[in-house]
Amino acid sequence: MKMKIIMIAVLLAVGAQVYAGSIWAKRNTELRHPYTDEVARKVGDILTITIAETASIENKVENKLKNTNSSGIEFNGDLGITTDNHNLLPRMPGVNLSTSSNRQMDGSADFKDNRKFTDEIAVVVEDVMPNGNLVVVGSRFREVAGDIQEIRVNGIIRPTDISFENKISSQKVANFQMVFTNKGPSETYNKPGWLSNVFNVVWPF
Repeated sequence: MKMKIIMIAVLLAVGAQVYAGSIWAKRNTELRHPYTDEVARKVGDILTITIAETASIENKVENKLKNTNSSGIEFNGDLGITTDNHNLLPRMPGVNLSTSSNRQMDGSADFKDNRKFTDEIAVVVEDVMPNGNLVVVGSRFREVAGDIQEIRVNGIIRPTDISFENKISSQKVANFQMVFTNKGPSETYNKPGWLSNVFNVVWPF
């Protein structure tokens, strides 16, 4: 009988510890169920950013200049001073003087640039902010057909935006910064030559 009482007391003590916490208390992020997907939450964890960035720029400028000047002088009168016998000043014929000028310039410029970049890159949690947001950074190098491509990204992620697959869209990354560089044979085809740059500088239109 005494043994039963001891066992009941032990069970009650264990049960009191289990239900002592609030049901609304936040769970410990370091405790993970072995059968759930692991999502990045602490420094050193890795997650994947799905990059889908689109940039569209359209700039159109039209300039029209028109200037017309016109001036004229016309005088018809008698400037002569006469007396009974003499003309002290001879008569001056009428004077007509006119001038005009016309200048017109039309200019227009149209610039459009549409770019789209899609990729996936793994990043590492570098820091956890006091509010729980994650500061992530990542970089990757790869060589394709002689071209060396480098991509670097960083930003701030809200843990609740991370999917169960441990992925997040770049559209949900705050202060998202991405730098993509490409060095190699194809670089010359993506940049204008020196002569084109000279023409772009001196071309007045």
